[in-house]
Amino acid sequence: MNKSPLVLAVALAAVGQQAVAGGFIEDSKSTLGLRNYYYNLNSKNTPDNRSEASEWGQGFLFNYASGFTEGTVGVGVDVVGLLGVKLDGGGDGDTSDRRKPGQLFPLDSDGKAVDDYSKAGATAKLRLSKTEARLGTLQPKLPVVTFNDGRLLPQLFEGGQITSSEIDNLTLIGGQLEHTKTRSSTDDIGLRIAGATAVNGQQADSNKFYYAGGDYKLTKDLTAQYYYGNLEDFYKQHFLGLLHNWAIGPGVLKSDLRYFDSNSDGKNSSVAGRAEGYRSSGFYGVTGAGAPITAGEVDNQAWSALFTYSLGSHALSAGYQALSGDSAFPFLNQGDGSTAYLITDRQIGKFQNAGERTWLTEYSYDFAKVGAPGLKAIITYLSGDNIDSATGDKQEWERDLRLDYTLQGGPLKGLGVSWRNATQRGNYVADSDENRLILSYTLTLL
Repeated sequence: MNKSPLVLAVALAAVGQQAVAGGFIEDSKSTLGLRNYYYNLNSKNTPDNRSEASEWGQGFLFNYASGFTEGTVGVGVDVVGLLGVKLDGGGDGDTSDRRKPGQLFPLDSDGKAVDDYSKAGATAKLRLSKTEARLGTLQPKLPVVTFNDGRLLPQLFEGGQITSSEIDNLTLIGGQLEHTKTRSSTDDIGLRIAGATAVNGQQADSNKFYYAGGDYKLTKDLTAQYYYGNLEDFYKQHFLGLLHNWAIGPGVLKSDLRYFDSNSDGKNSSVAGRAEGYRSSGFYGVTGAGAPITAGEVDNQAWSALFTYSLGSHALSAGYQALSGDSAFPFLNQGDGSTAYLITDRQIGKFQNAGERTWLTEYSYDFAKVGAPGLKAIITYLSGDNIDSATGDKQEWERDLRLDYTLQGGPLKGLGVSWRNATQRGNYVADSDENRLILSYTLTLL
């Protein structure tokens, strides 16, 4: 059940007598984001190139965040409204057009992209001292759950969350999510992982994802992290992280260390539950009738290290990630765009397959010091191998190039242009070339 209207009504009733006082109105902020998005995908080795895509749309992203009322307990409301308008739907979805629609827009019953789609949400919020509770629409950005914003409109979650900073240098967060509106959909759907399958027309999913954890600043340059996530009937996950900045000579070395330990939960722990569709993707040694009783069970350990040295306009990164266990890395993945907190989650691939080992290198340059402020470039290369499969170890690689430019002055100051080009190859994935061209501008309303 969508709780957003009810949450908004309750919150407005609570602040009715106080809205004109304190910071509820004075501290309110509102913006309208404009996002013009062109997406093109060319897959090389699929039947009839049926995975080719070419779509273009205009997005409108309205955000309103109130301040808090006066008093011991402050009350406020946040509202988000999203609209996507089709400029080019990317084909008819039949054999007469090789383009496959559905990358930026939901599909209609005839297989074509809809002309437009919209979604909205509201969040009631309470503040007591340095603790804030939120109920309604959430966009978490944490190691165990991160909303996706990789297309025309962002993903929305529904649930509740508490954030507390009562102790100096320690931020604690806990919450529960119930369902999501994915980035290219208006429907509220359950939560699942890659590999979960539909049985008898019913999709295996869950409406309970619990998470908790925190960040502790040991020093001004060193932060330790621990988070726990549990998608009921799928998996339990522990995360440890360490972030460190170290001034070396004229530059700064940033270290980002991460470790995940993920195991089965509930129905995913039993043969009967996995037969109902509560499964994970991965390779379990054999296939067919002789498959082991652990086939589909979550079992994954992932550790990674990413080091970035920044010097003036230059930044050079090198990283390594290793996955062990029988399953792929589990994270909330409804099949319509998702984000995993891995150093290898990039434009096309995530490099999260069972057994995969990935090397990463990246170079970025800020052109401000050569007379082009607002212009930045990033090039990334990833190479993954040792992917477990029935036909031996597989491999994949990806190269990403990104150019961003933001106007620094004039009537359109803040207008951003981003070109993102990516190439993916390997014997485990479709050979793909992808381009994204994004124009973005934010109007401040309040």
